[in-house]
Amino acid sequence: LTPGSPYQPVIEALENYPQKKFYNVSKLGGANQLLCFTLDTLPYSIRVLFESSIRNCDGFLVKETDAMNILDWKTKQNDVEVPFCPARVVLQDFTGIPAMVDFAAMREAVRNAGGDPVKVNPACPTDLTVDHSLQIDFSKCAIQNAPNPGGGDSQKPMAKLSPLKAQPRKLPCRGQSGCKGPCSAGDSSRNSGQYSAQIENTPILCPFHLQPVPEPETVLKNQEMEFGRNRERLQFFKWSSKVFKNISIIPPETGMAHQVNLEYLSRVVFEVKDFLYPDSVVGTDSHTTMVNGLGILGWGVGGIESEAVMLGMPVTLTLPEVVGCELTGTASPLATSIDIVLSITKHLRQADVAGKFVEFFGSGVSQLSVADRTTIANMCPEYGAILSFFPVDNVTLKHLKHTGFDKAKLEVMEVYLKAVKLFRNDESSSREPEYSQVVQISLSSIVPYVSGPKRSQDRVAVNNMKSDFQACLNEKSGVKGFQIAAEKQNDVVPVQYEGNEYKLSHGCIVIAAVISCTNNCNPSVMLAAGLLAKKAVEAGLVVKPYIRTSLSPGSGMVTHYLSSSGVLPYLSKLGFEVVGYGCSTCVGNTAPLPEAIRNAIKQGDIIACGVLSGTKNFEGRLCDCVRANYLASPPLVVAYAIAGTVRIDFETEPLGTGFNGKSIYLRDIWPTRRELHTVEEECVISSMFKELKEKMEKGNKRWNLLEAPESTLFPWDLKSTYIRCPSFFDKLAKEPVSPQPIENAHVLLYLGDSVTTDHISPAGSIARSSAAAKYLTNKGLTPREFNSYGARRGNDAVMTRGTFANIKLLNKFIGKPAPKTIHFPSGQTLDVFEVAELYQKEGIPVIILAGKKYGLGSSRDWAAKGPFLLGVKAVLAESYEKVHKSQLIGIGIAPLQFLPGENPSTLGLTGREQFSILFPPELSPGMTLDIKTSTGKAFSVIALFENNMEITLYKYGGSLNFVARRFL
Repeated sequence: LTPGSPYQPVIEALENYPQKKFYNVSKLGGANQLLCFTLDTLPYSIRVLFESSIRNCDGFLVKETDAMNILDWKTKQNDVEVPFCPARVVLQDFTGIPAMVDFAAMREAVRNAGGDPVKVNPACPTDLTVDHSLQIDFSKCAIQNAPNPGGGDSQKPMAKLSPLKAQPRKLPCRGQSGCKGPCSAGDSSRNSGQYSAQIENTPILCPFHLQPVPEPETVLKNQEMEFGRNRERLQFFKWSSKVFKNISIIPPETGMAHQVNLEYLSRVVFEVKDFLYPDSVVGTDSHTTMVNGLGILGWGVGGIESEAVMLGMPVTLTLPEVVGCELTGTASPLATSIDIVLSITKHLRQADVAGKFVEFFGSGVSQLSVADRTTIANMCPEYGAILSFFPVDNVTLKHLKHTGFDKAKLEVMEVYLKAVKLFRNDESSSREPEYSQVVQISLSSIVPYVSGPKRSQDRVAVNNMKSDFQACLNEKSGVKGFQIAAEKQNDVVPVQYEGNEYKLSHGCIVIAAVISCTNNCNPSVMLAAGLLAKKAVEAGLVVKPYIRTSLSPGSGMVTHYLSSSGVLPYLSKLGFEVVGYGCSTCVGNTAPLPEAIRNAIKQGDIIACGVLSGTKNFEGRLCDCVRANYLASPPLVVAYAIAGTVRIDFETEPLGTGFNGKSIYLRDIWPTRRELHTVEEECVISSMFKELKEKMEKGNKRWNLLEAPESTLFPWDLKSTYIRCPSFFDKLAKEPVSPQPIENAHVLLYLGDSVTTDHISPAGSIARSSAAAKYLTNKGLTPREFNSYGARRGNDAVMTRGTFANIKLLNKFIGKPAPKTIHFPSGQTLDVFEVAELYQKEGIPVIILAGKKYGLGSSRDWAAKGPFLLGVKAVLAESYEKVHKSQLIGIGIAPLQFLPGENPSTLGLTGREQFSILFPPELSPGMTLDIKTSTGKAFSVIALFENNMEITLYKYGGSLNFVARRFL
């Protein structure tokens, strides 16, 4: 209960459950029928915001006027800012470790300023999942990459690892009675190998009687490498779990953050001391939105905002428009969830839903399973919406019952949600809410699609794939084109690999990954991949051995049902063997391609392709020599891997030749919906969810044995290259200062349109020639010990050097993709970090010039923290991705926008001028500022502060310093 809340009179007991209490918002106006009518017409997502404002109203952070503004959503949308207090926070380790390092540094700063560091704890329940540290060192039971330990005593044993030789053999089941024969999990195939001890969290089951069999050594070795290279980070997480209250750490190899959030952490309805309220969440992963498929309001925020929420501050947002997406009809049997996702992505991008809520309704909604809904909700960052919400309905309740949800809790949940008008009636006669606009989508019109070759919104119908790729070869270099001369488009490069000759040509596939993102929450699409693999193997089809195939499930549950359904051995036989649990290929953590293949691609300037069942396909993301990347459903990933090329028409051309020389077409091995439904019902059962939840709570042996300090303050190791006390609190003061003018600033970077957070934030492996590599080398590390940027997010020195270090960064000062820029006082062309360092030594502030949609892509806190530590004082762009703009403010960088119709070109700016920006003593939302240049030009820009809270955060030097001052 919020002390002093004016709405306590509407607290009452739940019908038939007198011990359960809740805020009955439908009785807020007593006999006021107008209020009840208003609630009935509000979108369900807005009703969640309204309930939160009533429950958390304290007259300070949340005011009565905020609640009334939300209730008056129809007229106040886009006009007012409202606070939202989520029920919990979810972190993943790439962004979670800098958040926890900031908490540790905040304790240090509060102690140094005379405060009590023990008081620095999350006020909001927080779960941190260690899921982004997996790298694929082992695949197909062989080492794909050299050992890459990250320091500590584990380095020596890790260095002793030697390549494993595949030893095809059948594994007998371990003495169980009634066995029908040896498990085929170890059957002879091009990828089979030794098996070792069972992993505690991820049981693989004999397909004959569903009893555990040994785990592939691939998983064991990757886990051993993960714990070895990340020992310092894991020890820091273990320390955090011991000393901070109200936070839980979910150890490595449990699953990915949004998968764990969906399967384990989600409550749908929160119950604390018999008090009920809706579950809601913000997370440091943009795919936090997946839980909206369960009727849980949630979206991704940056690490900066999440830390503020963890300390009890609300998320402040402009009361959004809500776009109603009406789904009708039924999809084609060949269309999978990812086809539906990509179709909806295209429709909603065209409808311009950026910065808006999307809410689904219509007859087609009840025909989508919760797995389908969560897949659709997971992709909403790709079409720019804040979230995509599916209200709880009978389908949701059936799903929760199916997955082992407590029956008594389900009954309470249904009664409560109906009482507060958060339960959607499936009947067509029920009244639908009123929306800002309605987008209609017929599921019947959806056909199979892939997306690429460079952007997720560029959809290609599978039956047009061959011709579309040909068009990409012809087009000029850009968002789709590769500009290959006509006479070179049919070039073939022969290559020797493992004693055989293969021929590479444009469109050849060299990476095929079913990875832990988007699809793995959906049994139907994963089982479809497995059944397709089964039929392919039985027909005699194979995958070329040089293709980097991998299967990285979102959690042990995925392995569980793939194994129990009997399809996992067939995936393994085609090369899709389980490599571990966590984000891998999608974030660039894949093993290098074989040297012979890399050389052949470079020699022939071949447009090689990657196919993955993920959400990100920016050029160069998977591998620097793989220029075309396509997003596809898991069964299509397997199909394209078998074909070996994207230049194929599945309707008229065979995938390959099977037994007896027979041509096998995709239609011959594509599983029917009836087959999928039967296997799904038999394999995805509540016992699997229950067993895996119990195992998650126990942790795993390596984590349980890991030692960590227990001191109130973290004992920083000055020699550590993983964990370092950041400098964000160096100027911590009790009172804010007025915004200072930015005088005679140089432009650090002059960027174009659609600069993504991938271009800005450090991600993936650390290039040997980079500024970060030089720093680590000076610390005595070898390239094998560099690890990834994600693993070193707790070290601000590494992350600052990795900011703007993306090889695809196109700086107009340089004229070609390279992580370089110009130091104008000296005229030198250097790494971005080196130039920024020179400016800081000279006491010269820097700004960034950019085009449209600056900060596009996933929310990344280091996309703001990195520029801040480089000395960037302001970004001047034509437009911004909303989340990234908020992060800039949250760290203390001013987001400035050109006036409509203006940009550097129209203003005659070259970027080589020096800029002076004047700030008035008092800022106001959306005000204009004056800028003067050293060449005498003057123009105005818009300061993109949307509300008074953002102005307050900017004045305090960002949210971290604002929150830290509360303890002083």
